[in-house]
Amino acid sequence: MAAVITGAALPVAYGAGKDGTVQEDLGEVVVTATRSAKRDLEVPAATRVISAQEIRESGARNAAEALSEMDSTAYSAFGQNGAAMGTMSNDVVIRGIDNGTLILVNGNPVSWRGKYDLSAIPAGSIERIEVVKGGGSVLYGSEAMAGVINIITKKKADNQVMAGIGNSGQYQYHVNAGDDRLAVTYDFSQWKHGVEVSRTPSSPLLIDTKTVLHDVKKQSAGLSWQLTPNLGFLYQYLNTDATYDRWVTQARAGLAAEPGDLYNSRHYTKERHITQLNYKDKDWKGSFYFNSGTVESEGPTNFNTKTGKPAEASANRYNTREKNITYGLDIQRRWKQNPKDTWIGGMSLQREQMDKLYAVSTKTAAKYTRNNWAAFAQYEHAFDAKNSMTAGARETWTSGAWKDQNYHNFSMSGQWLHRMGEAGNLYASVAQSFIMPYFAQMYGASSAAVPNPDLKPQKGVNYEIGWKKKRAAHSWKAALFHMDITDNISASWESKKSQYEYSNEDFRNTGLELALDIKGVSPWSWHWGMTVQNPESKSTKKGYWDRKYGRLQLTGGVGFHQGKWTSRLDASFLAKRVQTPTAAHSFDAKPYLLTRWNTIFQPDERNEFSLTINNMLDRHDVISHGVSTYYTAPASFLFSYAYKF
Repeated sequence: MAAVITGAALPVAYGAGKDGTVQEDLGEVVVTATRSAKRDLEVPAATRVISAQEIRESGARNAAEALSEMDSTAYSAFGQNGAAMGTMSNDVVIRGIDNGTLILVNGNPVSWRGKYDLSAIPAGSIERIEVVKGGGSVLYGSEAMAGVINIITKKKADNQVMAGIGNSGQYQYHVNAGDDRLAVTYDFSQWKHGVEVSRTPSSPLLIDTKTVLHDVKKQSAGLSWQLTPNLGFLYQYLNTDATYDRWVTQARAGLAAEPGDLYNSRHYTKERHITQLNYKDKDWKGSFYFNSGTVESEGPTNFNTKTGKPAEASANRYNTREKNITYGLDIQRRWKQNPKDTWIGGMSLQREQMDKLYAVSTKTAAKYTRNNWAAFAQYEHAFDAKNSMTAGARETWTSGAWKDQNYHNFSMSGQWLHRMGEAGNLYASVAQSFIMPYFAQMYGASSAAVPNPDLKPQKGVNYEIGWKKKRAAHSWKAALFHMDITDNISASWESKKSQYEYSNEDFRNTGLELALDIKGVSPWSWHWGMTVQNPESKSTKKGYWDRKYGRLQLTGGVGFHQGKWTSRLDASFLAKRVQTPTAAHSFDAKPYLLTRWNTIFQPDERNEFSLTINNMLDRHDVISHGVSTYYTAPASFLFSYAYKF
């Protein structure tokens, strides 16, 4: 029941034959791809569903870690425990587009001016994650350029407490209690000890620095209440806290700075509130959501960032504060006109607000607002038992913007599906997508970002041909795609001015995705994936197509379950990769290899012990993709105990 209300997908169980082998199942049901419940094999899009069981077996502690080894996804982070530097959060980069993933929680948008922090959503509160790749703007609006990630939260209580301890001052506590109608959760995690996460080159100041991250804390509390069989309420509180200290490692002779001096320090805090009311019956689906988030950074600046000399007293203290609020309504209705024709139509309204709050570094407070309106429709027609088509359209427009800087966009999509029996399909898809400029890009959110009120909306087209096949325990997927984006909004760092400038650029990528899952063949399960692609961008500063991210990604996982033991190893390898400065040519970068090994021992139904090891090879890989250098955290472990009551 809860899954229906939130739009979650329902798994179809495996069946065992007389000889003990696994019989063919018809796959999972996915809702996010078409706004209606469909078997994955009947969805004309590249999809991936990560269940709560998979998250538990992988040892992922939050949504970011659960997605870090996903096919066609480049991982990026600014420190251990998924730490984020204020608004510089850990983005999910699908198919090489670094600003085109729409994040939903139970079908409702949660990002603030295009930002989100998936590491703040604990794994214990997640029922499943649905990922749909390719343009999704026709159904979901702005930001769905590369894909849509829908995080479905748990509505039924696990009635479980968990405590964990690890190296580097790691601690984690989690509790989930309640019944089928009312559930409350609380999660706390910490990484206390300092670890070097970045090195900054000397140019232009001839001062080398290193950044040490410490005291990373994350807290989450939530309440889920099933008011009626059709109406559900959700509230989540998220809080993150981290400190980054930047130290001088080498300085040019004659400068005041010396090795060992504190160059600057930044303490970042984020506080977020997510509130939702979700309704669904046979024909209607509606939701109301209210999201608010406040981010603050503060700390001393001991040296002038432009001259390298000691900072003046008036400029020594750095402090910025920003608050973002989004709330809205989304309503849709589904009509089954006849056995061959189905319609979905709806509308949405969202109110955006960004407050630049008064602070030491923000002398003038400001408030910006905008209304986002949309109407959408989708039509599906079955020509016969094997062939069907789907067409969709969406009109989006804004009103009430500052200085009447409003936009509008019309997007369309079309898909063709050819069924190959009950267990396979071929599909073709063409979908337009768009992203409206954010307030921070148009009007500025900090002293380091130069606003550009003349930015154009990003527009893109995704072309895709795919194949899916399900047979017994084996599930194959393949997709060939090409993406073209015009006026992609990017931030370029001007080192001489020590500030970011926003501009429009173009983007393109052509790639091939292959994946195979083998589940249910006791005691083993496997996953492997391969992505070959060529993401490129062209900006006015460069005037040529420059490479981004990596051309080859290999992902893999192997699981073992027998008796009281469960163990799983996951890995993601990104090769032929580059780091891409905003005003210089991209340069080759060493491949990264992300690994996580988790082992669970469950002596009985109530008790569970687990050991999770991240970066088990203790690699010192760079996991940033621009000119900055941020490293993977060193090898770490977390030992946990859970009790179910």
